[in-house]
Amino acid sequence: QVQLLESGGGLVQAGGSLRLSCAASGGTFRWNAMGWFRLAPGQERQFVAAVSWTGGNTDYAESVKGRFTISRDNAKNTLYLQMNSLKPEDTAVYYCAAARGVAVTKNTDDYVNWGQGTQVSVSS
Repeated sequence: QVQLLESGGGLVQAGGSLRLSCAASGGTFRWNAMGWFRLAPGQERQFVAAVSWTGGNTDYAESVKGRFTISRDNAKNTLYLQMNSLKPEDTAVYYCAAARGVAVTKNTDDYVNWGQGTQVSVSS
């Protein structure tokens, strides 16, 4: 099974930026839609962004639209999440995931392969 490994998390001040990466090993996810989710203490896992298998279609949670950008490089088997204008409420563990199909989806149940997560902390 393909393994997903996130990196790029850290501590940043409000208004700052981070770029998360998700690298695949043991295979490829080029035939899968991909997504980013986040989990904050005391909350349920939340959809953040998704991208289709070609990268041509994307979708975002309302709370991150205009600030976050999801992209992928299938040649490098890597998924990205550029996060700008970060807010304290963006603090969470961020997970990348591979969907069962090729189309963009917000539905957690459509994702079959998950990474271990990377912590993002935004101070005010």
